[in-house]
Amino acid sequence: MRIAIGWHFLYEGVAKIFTPNWSSASYLLNATGPLASFFKGMAANQFVVYLADYGIIFSLVGIGFCLFLGIATRVSALAGAGLLMLFYVSNPPFSVNPIGYGVEGHYLIVNKNLVELITLLVLAFMSASHYYSIDNIWPAKPEALATNVVAVPKEANHYLHPKALDRRNMVKNLIAVPLLGGFVYSVARNYGWASHEETHLRTQMDGGDAHTGATIKVARQLDISELKKPIPSGKIKGVDIGRLICGGNLISGFAHSRDLIYVSNFLKKYFTTDKVIETLKLCEASGINTTAIGTGDMERSILQRHWKQGGKIQWLAPIFADENNYKNVIDLATDNGAMGTMLIGNLGDQWVREQKFDLINNVVEYAKSKGVISGVAGHELATFQGLEEKGIDADFYMKTLHDTSYWSYRKEEPKEKMIIDNYDEDNYWARKPQETVDFMESLNKPWIAFKVLAAGAFHPRQGFKFAFENGADFACVGMFDFQVVEDANILNEILDDQEFKRKRNWMA
Repeated sequence: MRIAIGWHFLYEGVAKIFTPNWSSASYLLNATGPLASFFKGMAANQFVVYLADYGIIFSLVGIGFCLFLGIATRVSALAGAGLLMLFYVSNPPFSVNPIGYGVEGHYLIVNKNLVELITLLVLAFMSASHYYSIDNIWPAKPEALATNVVAVPKEANHYLHPKALDRRNMVKNLIAVPLLGGFVYSVARNYGWASHEETHLRTQMDGGDAHTGATIKVARQLDISELKKPIPSGKIKGVDIGRLICGGNLISGFAHSRDLIYVSNFLKKYFTTDKVIETLKLCEASGINTTAIGTGDMERSILQRHWKQGGKIQWLAPIFADENNYKNVIDLATDNGAMGTMLIGNLGDQWVREQKFDLINNVVEYAKSKGVISGVAGHELATFQGLEEKGIDADFYMKTLHDTSYWSYRKEEPKEKMIIDNYDEDNYWARKPQETVDFMESLNKPWIAFKVLAAGAFHPRQGFKFAFENGADFACVGMFDFQVVEDANILNEILDDQEFKRKRNWMA
């Protein structure tokens, strides 16, 4: 038990050292329970946060190391129990935080922190003779080894040497040392050793991040305590929307997976109702306050359940209909809580190609008549050029944008097919990115960019930067739950960077 808890403490401390710009501020700001105001007050003072950051890291590493090896076990156990008590009272399991109950489980008054706290108290008051530790190797004080002391003249006294350990007991008490070696190896694997294959692939694909391989390192999941701050937002017709929007494709079991035929089935198995709600809660806590989930029965039931549980996420509903039932689909969305709609990209492209501008205008205006924001999505630049030419008054546009420097773009091949005719090829979603950027720069209209990662071909650092520097006001991105906090942190870093350069004015 001592070694296991020591491993946990030590790993948490080392993980924070290796996490760039880690801060306890977000943890303090998300405090709950009776002492929430006290901890949130600490977060308001930068000097206190500075002390807390280093205090937590050094405490975790120091206590973890000592518990692991059994050095000053009683003091280490009491110190660890005190630290766990602070963690417990700052986020007690019986209080609700911004994403629901405690991140690591809700068991009324019992959680992992309390279990480890009680265990450490038991260890603190247990004699070291009951377990193996380095404490048992230290020489005992001579006077402690002498019993039934007889008064003799001082000059006749002799120094009583401590009883020496035999080799077997020495090895037993050093049992944690090889385990510490295993810990160091694990940390090095997780944080210090990059895969040669991964390095080669990154070099070859100019920043892409979509390849898989047996030895590529999987990123560590971030929980909400590692959120640096919520993402910024913009407004479309008075509706406040986070600059990242949670896409609906992955949640609905659909992805542009190129030739990986198992992906859709995997997504449907992974995104259970509980997993979708967990993802939406993480989004809300990260400032991602809007989702573009579909209008199907499953999607609507999940949203209704989420809202009944206290969720606040907004719904920007994609409209997939025909010219005879678009009103029914818009009614279905708005009657079930949608704050906005957009004509789905496939229909936007198809109807413009078929010159059905009156139909598009009717869809846009009918949604507006329901009191919600109304937009049009599409993959083709010609779609939006046509809408502008015909004077379609959409509240916003939703247009694909991504760079073309990923291997499956196949630069040597002409990109003559429209996106909606290209799903068999499935390797590009923005045929004319630079022309799109130039055209959008001339418009005074909010722009939601999507497919900014080229369906997973780019790391968010590259995809987000390209989209927002080139004029997008929002980015709609499909995200797994374990990507939400990381994506929010990345966007904040990009937008806060002094080297961030954006030519187009913010239109939202």
